[in-house]
Amino acid sequence: MSYIKGKVRNLIFEGESGYKVGLFKIRETDDDELKDNLNKIITFCGYFAELNTEDNYIFNGSYVCHERYGYQYKVDSYERVEPEGRDAIIEFLSSSLIKGCGEKRAVSIVDTLGDKALTLIKENRDNLLLVPGITAKAADKIYESILMYSSTDEVIVELKNLGFSIKEALLILGKYGIDSVKYVKENIYNLDLDIDFDKLDRIYLRMIGSANTDVRVKACIINSLKLMSMNEGDTYFSFEEIYSFMKVKYQIFLLEEEFANYLKELIDKRLVILEDNRYYLAEYYDMENCVAKNLLAINKLDKKTIDNFEGKIKEIEENYQVKYNEEQKRAIKTALENRVTIITGGPGTGKTTIINAIVKLYINLNKLNFKEVITDIALLAPTGRAAKKMSESTGLGAMTIHRYLRWNKEKNDFQVNENNKNNHKLIIVDEVSMIDIFLFDALLKGINSNIKLILVGDANQLPSVGPGRVLNDLIDSNIFDFCPLERIYRQSENSYIPFLAREIKEKAISENFDEQKDDYNFLRVSSSKIRETIGKIVVMSKAKGLNENSIQVLAPMYKGENGIDNLNILLQELYNPSDGEKLECKIGDVIFREGDKVLQLVNNPDANVFNGDIGYIQSIRLSNAKKNVTFIIDFDGNKVEYTKDDMGSVKHAYAITIHKAQGSEFAHVIMPVSKSYYKMLYNKLLYTGVSRAKKSLVIIGEEEAFLMGINNEYANARKTSLIAKLVNNI
Repeated sequence: MSYIKGKVRNLIFEGESGYKVGLFKIRETDDDELKDNLNKIITFCGYFAELNTEDNYIFNGSYVCHERYGYQYKVDSYERVEPEGRDAIIEFLSSSLIKGCGEKRAVSIVDTLGDKALTLIKENRDNLLLVPGITAKAADKIYESILMYSSTDEVIVELKNLGFSIKEALLILGKYGIDSVKYVKENIYNLDLDIDFDKLDRIYLRMIGSANTDVRVKACIINSLKLMSMNEGDTYFSFEEIYSFMKVKYQIFLLEEEFANYLKELIDKRLVILEDNRYYLAEYYDMENCVAKNLLAINKLDKKTIDNFEGKIKEIEENYQVKYNEEQKRAIKTALENRVTIITGGPGTGKTTIINAIVKLYINLNKLNFKEVITDIALLAPTGRAAKKMSESTGLGAMTIHRYLRWNKEKNDFQVNENNKNNHKLIIVDEVSMIDIFLFDALLKGINSNIKLILVGDANQLPSVGPGRVLNDLIDSNIFDFCPLERIYRQSENSYIPFLAREIKEKAISENFDEQKDDYNFLRVSSSKIRETIGKIVVMSKAKGLNENSIQVLAPMYKGENGIDNLNILLQELYNPSDGEKLECKIGDVIFREGDKVLQLVNNPDANVFNGDIGYIQSIRLSNAKKNVTFIIDFDGNKVEYTKDDMGSVKHAYAITIHKAQGSEFAHVIMPVSKSYYKMLYNKLLYTGVSRAKKSLVIIGEEEAFLMGINNEYANARKTSLIAKLVNNI
């Protein structure tokens, strides 16, 4: 990290979160690259409280190259340099920053108080009264201006000393102002900001030293419920579950009676809800209630019968050269006649075909023009890849639910909500098994009840990462029109992938499951030979013209001999070896190289990149003796810039987890199975992995591990109350 010292000349951009871009005139620097720019103006960017053109600053950071805007100085931290020397202090006191002080009075102040004038004034306002001719009123104005000027910097410095980053300090300052430090010290856990709880807890323990204060115990109970919900997928817990988790996670040891008293306090404040001996975090309790209320409000509205459905569907079949079976026709008709329809099916049952038919027939029935198609129909999915698949199959635009609801990353909320709804009339949501209670609640709040809502998914896939079991609960409630698709369409007489998926689901594997088929092969090898065998298949596939774009390796876990991390090292060398020309950068133990296939791990709607998106490192740019690195990653034409720090949200994607593959399809899938995967090898995981393959599937490993996984339920049934709330609200 280097520094530059000088003045801000102008601000080009100011964001709500404190992010700023501007021009800076360098007077001093230790960066060799920037020494040629002394007394010249460069562009800078970073997070700041406020910047004045009258002040001198020291910026700490690095000089990087932005894909679109060119070279910029990326500021990681900064400090305002207090004026030094007679002339600088006079200039400062007579500037617009200080009220009640012109140049003549500024000279008089410095003549009287000397070069330590600013310090003396801050220490004691009455020092100003030593200056000839200054009245008490003028002294108050000057004193208050100087305090106001320095207080913001002092707050940021103190927050940084407590352990907050500058971005976190700015978030706190922006919300709580000059009293930020006082507020933090009174109850750090009440900061209503997106700051990691464990970090707040560490700072609190450093400040207070005691682990069992009332403030900390209650905060840890709330966070325990959040963590347990995220870890287990449940929306409620028993007293014993919370009590046990608290002891292990936060080392809080209380008698059960003491713990019960803390819970009662939280219940009285309605932060925790107690119902039938079930303890809910209030927000999850409310989400289940809202989902039930809003979904039932949609479902009870008048339904519409389609006249001459058979004739209309025949016309669609003729126009688009398709043929629908009876269960597909029933699904299409049900979806268009009813308010809420659930359509489920495994691979090869035609879910995508049905979505296409519903859209086409809805447009024909309602005689929609091009503009009305856009304003009336919304196609949504939880992931970018699933949305792209919908768009390709229908020829219409599709988007992620986060984008549809206009998620604000900085505030962690949706701009489309109960107070600002969208007005589409037909909404089709795909891959609903991936949607948790939080996202489904947000979606229902952001749409009007006078719609047709069609929920499509595979109820046998892995459940959502977040809490809830939305799709299964809606099916099991028996309230909504439900159309399961069972018939599988063969790609060839000797195809097997969709049938294998069904056999896994039903735990009824055929005796010849290991026989080679047109689209499937099971290669029996020992655990120690899995990586070697994958390597041989990749080499043979490359010889046939298949590259990493069309082949995806899926595995259950990151660590271990056959874990994803090791597989990616092998596959990177096979697909994208070092050749002396491609630039590369080592981050920790991982080498990222130009041309690498990578996976996005978190949602970044500002850059239109979402969790599970796969891209390629288009270029790596190095500056400042390779200290500063910029990565340009291409996600299907969307080129996004990453700094070295940003690469924590990216992993190699030659091999990825089956969880991350959910919502995606790949032409060719290689899936290793080994007893070393242990508990991560279970029925829903294997089903999901197998059903990702579109054209071919190769399973490599131990037959015993594969059969063991099929019969391993592992994932416990999630505890939710959505069914009860739906039934009770009818």
